[in-house]
Amino acid sequence: MRLGITIDYAEDFTGAAIEVQGFERAGADVIAVSEAYSFDAVSRLGYLAAITSTVTLMSSILPIYSRTPALLAMTAAGLDSVSGGRFELGLGSSGPQVIEGFHGVPFQRPLGHLRETVEICRSVWRREPLAHSGRNYTVPLAEGQGTGLGKPLKLINRPVRSSIPVAIAALAPRAVEQTAEIADGWLPFLYHPERASAAWGASLQAGAALRDPALGPLDVIVGLPLYVGDDGDRMLEAYRQRMALYLGGMGARGANFYNDLAVRYGYADEAARVQELYLAGEKAAAADAVPEDLVLASSLIGTESRVQERLAALAASGVTTVVAQPLAPTAAGRLASFEAARAALPAA
Repeated sequence: MRLGITIDYAEDFTGAAIEVQGFERAGADVIAVSEAYSFDAVSRLGYLAAITSTVTLMSSILPIYSRTPALLAMTAAGLDSVSGGRFELGLGSSGPQVIEGFHGVPFQRPLGHLRETVEICRSVWRREPLAHSGRNYTVPLAEGQGTGLGKPLKLINRPVRSSIPVAIAALAPRAVEQTAEIADGWLPFLYHPERASAAWGASLQAGAALRDPALGPLDVIVGLPLYVGDDGDRMLEAYRQRMALYLGGMGARGANFYNDLAVRYGYADEAARVQELYLAGEKAAAADAVPEDLVLASSLIGTESRVQERLAALAASGVTTVVAQPLAPTAAGRLASFEAARAALPAA
């Protein structure tokens, strides 16, 4: 199992970049950089490529609507080049509030858009001619086809790798099925290892049946908050409040993918209650209504023995990469939590 850390889009990047070097020396396998309606992740990843030498760098995630598929391919190839072949492309659709409200771009047909984006990226990295056929996005066309704009173009530079790993953030069953079919990695959220099969097992199985064997096994990449210590109650409470936001406030009734996930986990009554309270403005009560089991199962917060137990549960459920967000208030504390988690990893 790979273990890494994530840099949140709201963090002070100057300090975080210094810490990244410490995490690399401590054996981090992956550094993930997130992006929302924030400073972009690409410039930060380029900076990290220059100050690191061994750690894998990952976007977690780049929204597919704010960049064209060809630009995403160019960006990934560029980051892979400056990092010496250490980049992994994490993609996701984000949501209408960010895509339409912030970027001013229609949020349409996310499954088709994701599939075409992955196909186009892989074609660009292979330096195949690329053309558009009149739709917004399309799969690559053979040379001589297209819109009459001239000869299809291919990437000028030669990428370090002709195949860069692509991971997709997906929660809904159809999206997870497509991810298991076409992606190198899957980025689930609010991952409960003991209940993951109930939520996604059928989708993963259906996607795997269509998967090209050349892609190899699906890398299951899970992000969790991390704090190792005997005084984790305050960290758990902050995480509980964040979960209330996702279950209760990320979308209206009937249009909240995170709430739907909690239902598939088996928390239908609790999920409805959290949403009811949160939308009524009772945020503290909503946080109190978040199931205790879900808070504990989807985090790496607690004593060393508890974190070790959770890492073993993640591995048993099929997780292959853990990208943790250290919560300790000091740089030394964050590094100590990472080192403790690394020592607690299950034996290969």
